[in-house]
Order: sequence, then C-alpha cells, then structure tokens
Amino acid sequence: MSRPAAWPYAVAVVLPLAAVGAALFTQHRLDMQPCPWCVLQRAIFVAISLTALPGWLIRVAMVRKAVAGLALLLAVCGMSAALWQHFVAAASISCQQTLADHIVQGSGLSERWPEVFAAYASCADAAVKLYGISYEFYSLALFALLALLMAAQCWMRSRRL
Repeated sequence: MSRPAAWPYAVAVVLPLAAVGAALFTQHRLDMQPCPWCVLQRAIFVAISLTALPGWLIRVAMVRKAVAGLALLLAVCGMSAALWQHFVAAASISCQQTLADHIVQGSGLSERWPEVFAAYASCADAAVKLYGISYEFYSLALFALLALLMAAQCWMRSRRL
C-alpha cells in the first residue's frame, strides 16, 4: 500500500495563511496599505491554502497529485502577479483599473471581506520596502517555494509504507 507524505500539503495550507496574516498585520498595525495586486496575491494565497487542504486531509495519491497540480498552477499565478506588481504596476501612476482590480472586484471578495481584500492604495503608493526588500519579493519567494514544493509532489512517486 502506498501513501504519499502529508507534510507538504500541511505546509501549503499553513504558510499561505501565515503570509496573509503577516500582510494583515503590516496593513492594520504598520499602516502599509495594499494595492490591487497585493490584494490579488492575498486571494491567491488563500486559494492555495484551500486547494491544499484536501491534499492534507485525504490520503489518496490521485487526489494529492491533482491538488498539487492545481496548487502549483496557483503558485505560478501568484509569482506572475508579484512580478507584474514590481516591474509594471509599481511604475504606473495611472488611475485605470488593472486586471487585479477586475479580478478582485469580480470575485466579490472586496465586498464580503474588505478588511482583508479591499485595496486602499495605488500600486505606485504601495511600492514600499520591508527591511530593505520590496514587499512583493517576499510574496514572490513564498510563491516560488510553494511552487517547488507542489511540483515535487506532482512528479514524486508515492513512497511505500
């Protein structure tokens, strides 16, 4: 009987939620207001966590592979959002709605949970550094870590017990 390890999925549930918690702390305690791309990345972190949850709880290799594939896709989307935020959106002073605005507003998250998913700053205004590193690079690093972890689960053979 083969059963894949559960710990990678537990990490993929807990780390994204910790990242959102850290973002909420910096928003509400350090007054670092989020831009639409920040909010989109929060939503992607929550989506990764919710996607990984069945992989943590259900010990069926096929389910875990499917979960890992979807979480990997979401992590790649998160990496793309972080890179877009840094290299494109943060340099823009336009007041036009961005793709991130449309996605977050279309999902209804900003209306249901504005404390977590409402954007209060433009991308140019939200281009801040935390300990000398652009904030979105922390997000990028975590998305990359999650992508590697989930990619390993996609291509790893189930271990024998």
